[in-house]
Amino acid sequence: MTRVLVVDDDPVQLRLTAEVANRAGFKALTATSGEQALNLLRDDRNIGAMILDLVMPDLDGMGVMDAMRREGLTTPVIIQTANASLETVISAMRNGAADYFVKPVAPERLVISLRNALKLDILETAIRAERAKRAGTLSASDMIASAPAMARVMMLSAKAAKSSIPVLIEGETGVGKELIARIIQGSGDRAGKPFITVNCGAIPPNLVESVLFGHKKGAFTGAIADQQGKFAEAHNGTLFLDEIGELPLDIQVKLLRALQEGEIEPVGASRPERVNVRVISATNRRLLNLAKSGEFREDLYYRLNVFPIYVPPLRERREDLSALVGMFIARFSAEAGKRVLGISPAALELLMAYDWPGNIRQLENAVYRAVVLTDGAFLESVDFPQIVAQQTGRDSVLRSVETLPAPGAPMHIDTAPARERPALEPMATPDRFLDDAGEIASLAEIERAAIVFAIEHHGGRMSRVARALKIGRSTLYRKLHEYGLAEALLSDAA
Repeated sequence: MTRVLVVDDDPVQLRLTAEVANRAGFKALTATSGEQALNLLRDDRNIGAMILDLVMPDLDGMGVMDAMRREGLTTPVIIQTANASLETVISAMRNGAADYFVKPVAPERLVISLRNALKLDILETAIRAERAKRAGTLSASDMIASAPAMARVMMLSAKAAKSSIPVLIEGETGVGKELIARIIQGSGDRAGKPFITVNCGAIPPNLVESVLFGHKKGAFTGAIADQQGKFAEAHNGTLFLDEIGELPLDIQVKLLRALQEGEIEPVGASRPERVNVRVISATNRRLLNLAKSGEFREDLYYRLNVFPIYVPPLRERREDLSALVGMFIARFSAEAGKRVLGISPAALELLMAYDWPGNIRQLENAVYRAVVLTDGAFLESVDFPQIVAQQTGRDSVLRSVETLPAPGAPMHIDTAPARERPALEPMATPDRFLDDAGEIASLAEIERAAIVFAIEHHGGRMSRVARALKIGRSTLYRKLHEYGLAEALLSDAA
């Protein structure tokens, strides 16, 4: 239940305003002076909004807002006073008041003002979190995680942020593993440094090595320039390897060396390169189970699983659901340009009773759809037809949503089945010792092909070509004339 602070030196007005807030579903806290209000705000940063009397004997409303601005207290303020002058209104708004009304105020007007202030506060919090995410300074205060099940997660994240120890974040799909990784980075000494994300399951198997470690010009067909890998991009920062369990076995060996030695070897490079990277990996399946089945290297598992953090699913942290819904409503209603003030108690009860197999990501998409489709000021149960269908078991509605990409039932990561990996058919490459007819090529043809390859590889520098082929330069030029290559080189040089 959202707490609202009511501040007024008039005991009758204080009691009436608090009663209106209580009847509207808020929990009203009261204060009779500005100093008492500031002390309550300092002790409880989770107060949703404050209704502040402008005229009080010791510290008036303007003084309270000045002190809040100096101390960084961001609780939305609604001013109420008996003075309706224009100068007073302008001064209050310039000091950061979210709304202003004159006593006595109608209960409906007060409730709407409270809901708007709370929505504004949620939206500002989401914007601050997004800015911190982009700046690489995300912290635990930017995450909705007040449920008891999240206490250990936040405690472990705070400890992990104090060192560069490898972290393995495990949890079902959509629980916010990347957000935990960003909080670890943003709370440590690598805050503000590069945070590079790699989804290991989304990279084609034949490109994984190049994406992670980079490649040099000419390393393979199409490599027309040197390309940095994700390890090099994350130098001095953090590399987040999402879905690490999908990494091919041959790449796991090279990743193990990179983690142990702090060195990477780009494809086609002649020597390794040093990198300073903090690796945080994540998976929606137990790596221990994959190691036992042979799908994941056991030595790499022990290298990654130094500091494991398990993120519980949404169904185990329902205490956060109301705050998450409020944040999504504020964000999506602002994006869609709609005036959605909140969610009805019946609809919230419906969402609380659902198991959310897709976790927070599924909840986010459900609220987004409801905000776009609703025509009312509050989301109702009818705005969540898919959830209603699965809760009530209506066959007709269930059939209509079976084709949607939504999980059918919760699946714990211990019982998640292994994903089928497509078998890669090796590309057919012609043997260099066979001619076009499939017969053994003559020694002269093989020698001519070797000279052509050496010239292309060394960029036409004949001294290097001769040294590579272990022959003298005079012998090389004689063979160029013998195989008809000299004229082509002269025309290219011209």
